[in-house]
Amino acid sequence: MRVLVLATLLIIVVFYALGDIRRRRGRNEWDHTIEVAVVLLESSPVDPKAIAALRARVPALEKRLGEEAARHRPRLVGPFTFRVTGPVMTTLVAPTARGSGIGDLAAQAYAMRQYTSAIDDAAGLDPNAYDSRIYVTIRTPGNTERTWVEGESEQGGRLGQVTVDLDESMADVALAVVAHETFHTLGATDKYDSTGHTTIPDGLADPARSPVFPQVRADLMARGRVIAPGTEKLLESLDELGVGPATAAEIGWHP
Repeated sequence: MRVLVLATLLIIVVFYALGDIRRRRGRNEWDHTIEVAVVLLESSPVDPKAIAALRARVPALEKRLGEEAARHRPRLVGPFTFRVTGPVMTTLVAPTARGSGIGDLAAQAYAMRQYTSAIDDAAGLDPNAYDSRIYVTIRTPGNTERTWVEGESEQGGRLGQVTVDLDESMADVALAVVAHETFHTLGATDKYDSTGHTTIPDGLADPARSPVFPQVRADLMARGRVIAPGTEKLLESLDELGVGPATAAEIGWHP
C-alpha cells in the first residue's frame, strides 16, 4: 500500500511537472498577451513620488516592447502587460543560491517559492493569474551620487527578482531591468561577456545598421548601448531600449 501511494504521488508530480513545462513553453507561442506581475517590496518607506514615477512609466515600457515585437513579428500586437502591485511592507529577504550545483539550485528554487508564496499572500496576489512574476525590492538611495540596481531570475521559469535604489530618476532603469528579468523567464540569455561588455553581434539591437556604430538602442539582454567596439553607454531611458534579432529568436519572435 505504501509503495502504491508513493508511486501515485510520483505520477501526479511528474504529470504536473510536464504540464507546467508545456505551459511555460506555450508562452513563446505568443498566442496571448504575456501577463507580468511586478510586485514592489519595501523593508522601509520609499518616497511615494518615486513609486508613482515607476508606475507612470509602465505604459512606455509596454509601448516600446510592442514596437520591438512588431519589428520582428509584424502581426504581434501588445505582447506584454506589466501589472504593478504593492508596495508590500516586508522584512523577508529574497533567497540566493549558495553555489552553482544542481543541489544548490534546487534548494534555492524551493526557498524562492516559499519566499514568493509568503509575499503573494501578503499582496493578495494570485500567482496563477500571471505568466511571470518579478519581485522588486525598492529602497531609498543611500548616496545621491550613485544608485544601484541588480536582478536575477529563473531561466525559462516564472520568477525573477530585482533590487533597486529607487528615486524618480531611476524609474526607467528599474523597469528596463524588470523587462530584462522577464525576458530571462521566457528563455532569453544574457548578451554580455564576463567583463560586462556587449557580445557582438548577438548583443546588438540592430546589427544590420549601416554604419553599425553607434547603435541607436541597447539590446534588452545587454548592459549598454554600444557606441563603438569596447565603448558603451548605460541605458538612461526606455526610448533607448531595443530587442535584437538574437534575443527575439530566443523568445519566439521569429516564427
